[in-house]
Amino acid sequence: MSFKLGLKGIQEILVLALMLVLVALLYSQIDLTYKISMAVLVFSVILLTTMATEALKQAEEKQRLRSK
Repeated sequence: MSFKLGLKGIQEILVLALMLVLVALLYSQIDLTYKISMAVLVFSVILLTTMATEALKQAEEKQRLRSK
């Protein structure tokens, strides 16, 4: 099962777990300020994970092309 995020298996599992945590937090009885801050934190972790993976893929591709 792949969601085409460009991530490896364990990274996709962790991103999905973060999404599930966010959904659970949104339906919990905590203050709205905490909900918003946790949503921003989860979104930024997912965004940074995706960007780091793409940067690593581009670096590997550049190195592979350079070695030819």
